[in-house]
Amino acid sequence: MNDDASCPDLSGQRVFVTGAARGLGRSMAEKLARCGATVAVTDVDGAGCEAVAAGIGAAGGAALAYRVDVAVREELMQAAAQFARHCGGIDAVINNAMLLRYEPVEQITAATLDRMTAIGIHGSVWGAQALLAHYDAARGGAIVNMASPVAEKGFPNTAAYSLVKGAIVTLTKVLAAELGPRNVRVNAIAPGSVPTPGALGLNDAAEYERRARTIPLRRLGHADDNAEACAFLLSRAASFINGEILHVDGGIAAAG
Repeated sequence: MNDDASCPDLSGQRVFVTGAARGLGRSMAEKLARCGATVAVTDVDGAGCEAVAAGIGAAGGAALAYRVDVAVREELMQAAAQFARHCGGIDAVINNAMLLRYEPVEQITAATLDRMTAIGIHGSVWGAQALLAHYDAARGGAIVNMASPVAEKGFPNTAAYSLVKGAIVTLTKVLAAELGPRNVRVNAIAPGSVPTPGALGLNDAAEYERRARTIPLRRLGHADDNAEACAFLLSRAASFINGEILHVDGGIAAAG
């Protein structure tokens, strides 16, 4: 299915993507499939997974759908095992699943904090374990985590979200050092402001217009910007890139 001129050749790669029923996860799953990868489309929204996988198949790609709550280790590991049995292994995991919630710190509840950390932090650890259980050390493996510029500068009302993303930055660097000797590369993408379905529920059009004016490139991000970065990180062109936080944010982090 590698008919996209912007695609690196990912033929033969088997990639497990979490949070892929919509938004950035969906865009990454679709892009990786266009580049020739076989993709596991996973999400807590099972019907959404089925729809995305069906769309990939209709376009000539290869995808399987799995209903998974990444906060539950057993669910994620079971789906990874099923995908690995079908494909003969796993070459890469994209830890994308996250609960997006902004609110003043005094309004954060225990339930919200527990759920956000369980999905974002625990789920990323389980994703790494899933790769290690099913990758071929001779072929090598890759993990792409999802960080954010909020991990590096203070944005009001993002305490819980920033906490999770900061942990993911640290996890990415630790795993890069720990797993590099095992032929596994671990990197992260740090998307800027992208009006995904989840984000649109938190901000109105005026807020996005304001954000666009503050971004050095003077535009909002697109889901495809991050999908192309993800495909690059899985490609041979990135074979010596490990422990990197790749900002796909139009310059937000650099501008401070």
